[in-house]
Amino acid sequence: MKKYLNLFIISTLVFSFSGPLQMAQAEENSDTASQNLGQEVKDLKDSLNEKKDEIKNEVKSQIEKINEEREILREQAKTKFEALKESIKNEKDALKAKIKETRVLGREQALGRFDQAVERMSELKDKVNAQIIKFEAKNVNTTEAKNFIVTADTKLNEAKTKITEATTLLAGSTNQLTAEQKTKLQTLAKEIQQLIKDTHQALNDAVKSLRSSIKS
Repeated sequence: MKKYLNLFIISTLVFSFSGPLQMAQAEENSDTASQNLGQEVKDLKDSLNEKKDEIKNEVKSQIEKINEEREILREQAKTKFEALKESIKNEKDALKAKIKETRVLGREQALGRFDQAVERMSELKDKVNAQIIKFEAKNVNTTEAKNFIVTADTKLNEAKTKITEATTLLAGSTNQLTAEQKTKLQTLAKEIQQLIKDTHQALNDAVKSLRSSIKS
C-alpha cells in the first residue's frame, strides 16, 4: 500500500511540474518563432531595399545614357548649323544668300528661346532642391516635394529631347521647310511649350508642399 502511495505522490509531482515545463517550452518555442518571423521580415525588407536601389541605379543609368545621346545629337546639330552658315558664303546670288542667312538665324533664335526656357527651369529646380535639403535637415517632411521634383525632372528631360528633335530638323538644310516638316515643327513647339509649363507647375507644387509641411 505504501508502495502504491509513493508511486501516486511521485506521479502527482511529475504531473504538477510537467504543466509549467510544457508552458515554458511553449513560450520558448513562441519566442523562437517570433524571432524567426522578425528575421524573415528584416530579410524581406533588406531584399526590397536592395531591389529598390537596383531599380534606382538602373533608371539613373538609363537617364544618363539618354542625356549623353541627346548631347551628342545637339552637338551634331550645332555643327550642322555652322556648316550651313559656311555654305551660305558660297552662294553667288546675294538675294538668295540673304534669305538663307535670315532663315538660319531665325531658326537658331527660335531654338535659343527654348534653350533659355529650359535653363530658367533648371535654375528654379536647383533653388527648390536647395530648399528641400534645408528643410529636410530640420526634420520637415519633404516626401511630397521630392515627388514633384521627380515630375519636374521628367517633364524637363522630355522638353530637352523635343528641343533636340527640333534642332535636328531645322539643321537639315538652308532650304525652306516642307509642309510635312512645318507640321512636325509646330507639333514639337507646342509640346515643348506644354512641357515647360508642366515643369513650372510641378516646381510650384513642390514649393507649396514645403510650405504646407512647415505649417503642419
